[in-house]
Amino acid sequence: QVQLVESGGGLVQAGGSLRLSCAASGRTYAMGWFRQAPGKEREFVAAISWSGGSTNYADSVKGRFTISRDNAKNTVYLQMNSLKPEDTAVYYCAADPVIVRIVVLSYEYDYWGQGTQVTVSS
Repeated sequence: QVQLVESGGGLVQAGGSLRLSCAASGRTYAMGWFRQAPGKEREFVAAISWSGGSTNYADSVKGRFTISRDNAKNTVYLQMNSLKPEDTAVYYCAADPVIVRIVVLSYEYDYWGQGTQVTVSS
């Protein structure tokens, strides 16, 4: 069983930046970020293939967020720039032990982190 630990969340003003990290306790392949705002369903944010050569973003974050990974450290990152109040949510890291391509559907991921809160004030 692989454990995922997110870090880097916090409170930031609109227009600011945050960098989330997700460290895996073992090797993982496809990785992604999802978020859940109060009263809303969990939604896809970004995903990256095992090689890092392919990425995918939700339309709402395209051009503002960047997903990357360091396989030597079993870590995936989410650089969030130009943050908006509507980005406020708990952000979850997800990973799969087998799939190497991009995965955007939450049910395809086997491992999930505990979540980190991101709050953007206006």
